[in-house]
Amino acid sequence: MRTLYHLWLSPYARKVRVVLKEKNLECELKVEKVWERRNEFLAINPAGQIPVLIDENGAVIADSGVICEYLEEVYPEIELLGSDPVERAEIRRLIAWFDQKFAREVSDNLYREKMMKRFLGLGEPNSAAVRAGYANIHYHLEYIAWLAERRRFLAGDRLSLADIAAASHLSTLDYMGDVPWEKHDGAKQWYARIKSRPSFRPLLADHIPGAPPPKHYADLDF
Repeated sequence: MRTLYHLWLSPYARKVRVVLKEKNLECELKVEKVWERRNEFLAINPAGQIPVLIDENGAVIADSGVICEYLEEVYPEIELLGSDPVERAEIRRLIAWFDQKFAREVSDNLYREKMMKRFLGLGEPNSAAVRAGYANIHYHLEYIAWLAERRRFLAGDRLSLADIAAASHLSTLDYMGDVPWEKHDGAKQWYARIKSRPSFRPLLADHIPGAPPPKHYADLDF
């Protein structure tokens, strides 16, 4: 059985979960509390990070970007990385935007500070970092709206890994109630289309004990 080691709110693990669903690939999910540094998990991925995919053929693939590229190559029936070099370049550019720039400017300042620090026992959130995350997210939501006004999806006419990467980061922050949707209707409308897809619904069913999401989180109509 295909297995994915993940954490509920990791945007990178969420990205892989959505890709698996979009490609109609069954997968068993195993929560890996990376802060416990289990020897069994470190033997699978010495970096000690999630996500890690163990495919049906026994291949062990680590890192969300590598996993998604692997799934695209091995299971190409449903394309999520485009069909020509120019389209693929734009999709990869936007994946990098969200997995690197958005992560550095927003996700790390909110999700890591407010949620992961608690699990890792690293003390209180850095208030300056949290303020920076709240300030930076507006710029990114405006960019999403700008793209969505000009294209059917972020990178073109079809759903791609660019949409999945962006929505995965936003879904993590939305679970925490940290996305100011009321100020960014264009981004909100795009996200509503993505979160209405069947592949996204398992993410909306996630529920962390002691940290429930806001009421709108699983509402397909906000």
